[in-house]
Amino acid sequence: MTTPLFLLRCVQLGLSIADLDLLSIGLINDMYCESRNDACSYAVLGTQQDMDLF
Repeated sequence: MTTPLFLLRCVQLGLSIADLDLLSIGLINDMYCESRNDACSYAVLGTQQDMDLF
């Protein structure tokens, strides 16, 4: 990943320069990946009971 691409990801997430002091590169990458999954719809959603069994 290049610096411009990293900064683009930060802008897309709405992060400020001050936020970058508190977050790691890996965490920002994870946040970006998860933000792309927000629009996905899943056939089966887990319930609290499923989590308790897990």
